[in-house]
Amino acid sequence: MQTQLAQDPATADTDRELDRALASGPLRDIVIPPCPELLMALRMEMDKADPDPLVIADIAGRDVAMAASLIRTANSPYYARSRPVTSVSEALGLLGMRMTEKLLTAFLMRNAIRVSSPLLEHFWDSSTRRALAMAHIARQLYGVDPDLAYTCGLFGHVGIPILMQGVRGYAGTLTEALARQDRSFTETENAAHKTDHAVVGALVARTWRLPTPIYQAVRLHHDFTILQDSQALPEVRTLVAMALVAEHLVTLHEGAREQREWEAYGPACLAALHVEEAELDTWIDALHPVFEGVTLG
Repeated sequence: MQTQLAQDPATADTDRELDRALASGPLRDIVIPPCPELLMALRMEMDKADPDPLVIADIAGRDVAMAASLIRTANSPYYARSRPVTSVSEALGLLGMRMTEKLLTAFLMRNAIRVSSPLLEHFWDSSTRRALAMAHIARQLYGVDPDLAYTCGLFGHVGIPILMQGVRGYAGTLTEALARQDRSFTETENAAHKTDHAVVGALVARTWRLPTPIYQAVRLHHDFTILQDSQALPEVRTLVAMALVAEHLVTLHEGAREQREWEAYGPACLAALHVEEAELDTWIDALHPVFEGVTLG
């Protein structure tokens, strides 16, 4: 399956672009952090036909802060237990292995890619909400893997903190990109640095050996011409459309200013997903307690 995806023309084009970005230009000296060993172990176990809860609990327990975060989430008001969870095994039993995997992935990613700028104070909360929104949307559609959608949402903007750490002047560019309404976020990034967070995020996702549709979608999540590209993988087109809808849902929840991309491309993304705009009210109602329960700690 992976070999077929690698031979796809659009994937080959993206791979060549990413290789060029690493070899020369503004990203030549940027540091892409390696995939954390615990995350590799977690993915290896979860990829098995019958993952062992004891192995997952052992992975979660190898980092005290990660174990505490998992237990804290299980004790959040969203799960409303009469008796508090006191161990990783109890938390795993309550949350289930798939949700535990999502929470551990978010924790490990957050700790591998440090965010210290006030501009990114709520970066990981928003990233986790976007991931949860994409998983929710996937469950409403046919033929979309919610776990794949979640991971795509989590990695969607990961290039931003990497650029913040490694590119001089990026903080100012980020402030400008958030404020400008006359051009897109990535256009502002490219004008200043000749690269953007979609390219860097795709590099991280590829370096961490995530499935091809994920790093393809991360690379293209601001390029809505993909919706009409017959050469692109249908799964990638769907993920890109879902990503903008998820971003819109998170924006509504957080009370942030609506992105110009939603006004310009939201209807096309909804059409690509065969979703009516009226459904979004139902989705935001369903996601509100999930969003409120986001606690990465």
